[in-house]
Amino acid sequence: MSVAPYRIFRLLIVIWVGSLLTIGYAAAPTLFATLDRIAAGTVAAKLFRIEAFVGVFCGVLSLALGNLLVRRGATGYRPLRWLLAAMLACVLIGYFSLQPFMEAMRHAALGAGVDVGHSAYAARFGLLHGVSTVIYLIESLLGLVLVWKLPAGEPPAMTSVT
Repeated sequence: MSVAPYRIFRLLIVIWVGSLLTIGYAAAPTLFATLDRIAAGTVAAKLFRIEAFVGVFCGVLSLALGNLLVRRGATGYRPLRWLLAAMLACVLIGYFSLQPFMEAMRHAALGAGVDVGHSAYAARFGLLHGVSTVIYLIESLLGLVLVWKLPAGEPPAMTSVT
């Protein structure tokens, strides 16, 4: 088999984990350090939306590719699929389950003329934001473990003896 599927698998993982770490731990904190809370929150929400779709795209494709590689005998990819599934679950729960409620509270507060931190929704938003942050942290840690456990070098059947 060609080395392309192995390289594509690795590329998908690196894109996902790299964007996850960059947006969550570099871009978002920089926004809140340089902009007012409302503007920073608006931009950060858009970045996390992009990240969620990157996660779903890379997660589904890498999970399917991991299954293909395992079926073709690359058993080293078997445990990686569990990490991928857990990361994908984090994206689905964190963004697609919690985020709509947070966004609705943000819009309701802005409609009342205040930011969500100074609204009647502040406590609920804070709780959901905390849960979402923990889920994002778990996804990030799983991503780091996944990158660490990626098989190094070319697949065994592809190495050449010189």
